[in-house]
Amino acid sequence: MDKMKEIKVEKVTLNIGAGKDQKVLEKGIKLLKNITGIEPVKTITNKRIQGWGLRPGLPIGCKITLRKEAAEKLITRLVFAKDNVLQEEYFDDNGNISFGIPEYVDIKDAKYDTEIGMTGLQTSITLTRPGFRIKNRKIRPAKIPLKHKISKEEAMEFMKQKYSVKIGEEE
Repeated sequence: MDKMKEIKVEKVTLNIGAGKDQKVLEKGIKLLKNITGIEPVKTITNKRIQGWGLRPGLPIGCKITLRKEAAEKLITRLVFAKDNVLQEEYFDDNGNISFGIPEYVDIKDAKYDTEIGMTGLQTSITLTRPGFRIKNRKIRPAKIPLKHKISKEEAMEFMKQKYSVKIGEEE
């Protein structure tokens, strides 16, 4: 296989949306800290949505981003929560994988905490290839050519080979 076509995990992002309920937000922060051991950051709203009671500057959720070895170790635990089965709709056309975990106790090595209760979280896995830096660099950023983008099929094949995931098989 061509070295420039080699797929790697760029990052894993865990996200819990709480809305304007600050108690749910505190539980979410504690949950993410328990799962990863790292302090999450609060996500803050920029828009005013009067119907939902949101105003700019109000924390409405929390997230955490892991990279390199920490991300790869966490993926095995997160996929275990889905019984090593990912549906085809979890994959997008740019090689990203997103899925929800309804109950955090399904995650490998996650202990039930009575203060948190039963709650879930969203997971996003971003894949990359050598050469993807061209879209983020400061001088002369460029688009990634179509032939170099990670397709849905390539992302599914990567997850099958690296993490022993089955695609689209339900019980």
